[in-house]
Amino acid sequence: MHEDVDALPPLDLDATAFEALVVAELDHLPDDMVEGLDNVVFVVEDRPEDGSLDLLGLYDGWALTERERYGSGELPDRIILYREPHLAACTDEDELRDEIHTTLVHEIAHFYGIDDARLHELGWA
Repeated sequence: MHEDVDALPPLDLDATAFEALVVAELDHLPDDMVEGLDNVVFVVEDRPEDGSLDLLGLYDGWALTERERYGSGELPDRIILYREPHLAACTDEDELRDEIHTTLVHEIAHFYGIDDARLHELGWA
């Protein structure tokens, strides 16, 4: 029997319930991490554009360290969390909360200009 790796994940949470977990985990982040976010919105999408389950989150914007190129009136940067890849990667809600938390820290770090290599050194990648 051939398993479809892109089948719906075994952990089942609809978009509303997943977004509630994201908001709860945002509330658990240190204030100084979140208060510095300028012109950033958090978005939940089902999957990345390529439809894969490989990517948990994405920072779409200009890092704080590159904002000299940033003009006034810019659309907000986005931190995107992908629901279905998170559900596929986790076996229960506690694990899901931990993964959402890690993804939020990882993507917020990109806003502050911290790259994947440094995040890996710090244990967040």
